[in-house]
Amino acid sequence: MEGEIVEAFRSGMYRIVLDNGHETLGYTSGRMRRFRIRIVTGDRITVELSPYDLTRGRITYRHRGN
Repeated sequence: MEGEIVEAFRSGMYRIVLDNGHETLGYTSGRMRRFRIRIVTGDRITVELSPYDLTRGRITYRHRGN
């Protein structure tokens, strides 16, 4: 799913508004942490959601440009 970062929390969590209007919490995937990819408010991102818990997801990609 794709969405936009609305709020960044201190512990590496982010509040995300998905394109379908739902809101979820997300954290950066291990590879994004390893390469120190920065995510700021307003960035477009791709999120993997678990079918078991739709309120949490893993951020896998930050789209370039605005």
